[in-house]
Amino acid sequence: MHLGILVPNGGYEVRIRNFVWLFAAFALVGCNSGGGGENAGGGQATPAKKLLVGIVFDSGGIGDKSFNDSANAGVQKAAKDLGADIKSADSKSEKDYETNLTGMAEKGCNVIFAVGYKQETALKTVAPKYPNISFAIVDDVVDLPNVRSLVFAEEQGSFLAGYLAALVSKTAKVGFVGGETGPLIKKFESGYVAGAKTANPAIDASGIKYTESWDDTSTGKLMASTLFTGGCDVVYHAAGRCGLGVISAAKDAGKFAIGVDSDQDGEAPGNVLTSMVKHVDVAVFDTIKDVNDGKFKPGVQRFDLKTKGVGLTDFQYTKDKIGDANIKKIQDISQQIIDGKIKVPATDADLKTYLAGLKKTP
Repeated sequence: MHLGILVPNGGYEVRIRNFVWLFAAFALVGCNSGGGGENAGGGQATPAKKLLVGIVFDSGGIGDKSFNDSANAGVQKAAKDLGADIKSADSKSEKDYETNLTGMAEKGCNVIFAVGYKQETALKTVAPKYPNISFAIVDDVVDLPNVRSLVFAEEQGSFLAGYLAALVSKTAKVGFVGGETGPLIKKFESGYVAGAKTANPAIDASGIKYTESWDDTSTGKLMASTLFTGGCDVVYHAAGRCGLGVISAAKDAGKFAIGVDSDQDGEAPGNVLTSMVKHVDVAVFDTIKDVNDGKFKPGVQRFDLKTKGVGLTDFQYTKDKIGDANIKKIQDISQQIIDGKIKVPATDADLKTYLAGLKKTP
């Protein structure tokens, strides 16, 4: 090809025309190569917009190896499996909830999670202002047209924890360390005591303490140490990050702790009898997937033993200490709960009625 301008015999004009035609031809070929970047009409395709997920953590935050970490596992799975982008915010105090939820909405998140029942009031304020955004709250019910409420039958899983604690206890004395006093943690306590008393009506399950905190591990350890010193050989915690202190105390005392929310068995292998796992991760991921697939619906979703939303771990480090016979008893009692033969109490009043019924059973 000749791109020169000065040519003999008056060919200047012809060469210029050839140059223009050739340039146009190359331009046309360039526009039609690599069809992956165009739509069917020949224009530039608009890339699919990534799903943007927001999550506002409760106090204790990432690293509690419990409740918040379980929720975080759900959004991280969405990042890996669905290609979602994740925005997160920590909450140091209750005054941060509304600010954090609003910030996520202003960033254009498609779905936003309020992790923890204490965010109920803030969510009720924020969600109506952003009707085109999907919200979800963990551990409480918010009745709004763009909110999904993710709740769990903690009392059922805790019943199994208490039942197992009574089966393995050699002192016939078990304890419980809760976080902040309230209806949610009362579900853990009531189920645990009911389970222990079902396995052994004579067991002492009166060792109940509350840290009134979710992140003070030293207080958790102190309270558990007091229970161990007082004769308990199994202590169950439902206290967020404080529970790491409970596990540490069990290791120091050579006793058993029972973990909560996430699988904490590996925190002190052999000293964590089991963990009452609450599958917040599954609930969070499923909600994100529903938003991604255009199937999000508001309302209450309850996760229990039947749906495998709660349950015990597989006793990876303690199976030999528990024994096959006791594991079979746990499986049998679990099925009775699933079948509705046992109605697990979730409040102090229900527990009182349940225990009264046990005394009448021959």
